[in-house]
Amino acid sequence: MLQMLEAGGLPVLVDTERPADVHNPRGYFEYAAVRALGRDASWICEARGRAIKVIHLLLCALPVEHSYRVILMRRDPLEVVASQTAMLGGDPPGAPSRERLAEIFSAQLDEVVDWLSGRPEFELLQVDFGDAVERPREVAVGVCGFLDRDLDVKAMAAAVDRSLHRQQGEGSV
Repeated sequence: MLQMLEAGGLPVLVDTERPADVHNPRGYFEYAAVRALGRDASWICEARGRAIKVIHLLLCALPVEHSYRVILMRRDPLEVVASQTAMLGGDPPGAPSRERLAEIFSAQLDEVVDWLSGRPEFELLQVDFGDAVERPREVAVGVCGFLDRDLDVKAMAAAVDRSLHRQQGEGSV
C-alpha cells in the first residue's frame, strides 16, 4: 500500500534502516521510530500529511490529540504467517503451529479494528490484500476517495507487482 501511495504522489515517511532484500526487493517502507511508538511519539508531527506504516498492535499507541486515516491491510492470516516464516528462515523450534499463529494474529487484528471503530480520532478503511493485488485500480480509486486526495490512480495501480505475492492461499502452509 505504501508503494501505491508513494507512486500516486502522497509523501511517505520511511527511512533506509531496513534495506531491500530477497523477501522485499522493493524495500520495507518502514520508519524505525515506529517501533518505539509506545515510549516515544514525539515524531508524530513530522508524519503529518504523509503515509507511514504502523503495525496493527501499535495503532493504539498513537497520541489521541491528532486525527488519523488508517488504511488497514487485511491479508489471509495463513499468508501472513507463511510470509513471516519465510523471512525468519523457517519455523522457530517450539513455536505454535502456523494455524495457531494465524488464529492469534486474526484475533489481534479483530480487537484492533473494534478498538479503532470506537475512537473518534481514527477513520478506518479496510483493504483486502488480495484485492489490492488483483484489482489495484479499483483499490486505488477507493483509497483516493477515503483520503480525499487527488492521487495518480494509474501510477498507484502500476506500482503493484503481482509476482511479489508469493505466499498465497492453501499453499502457504
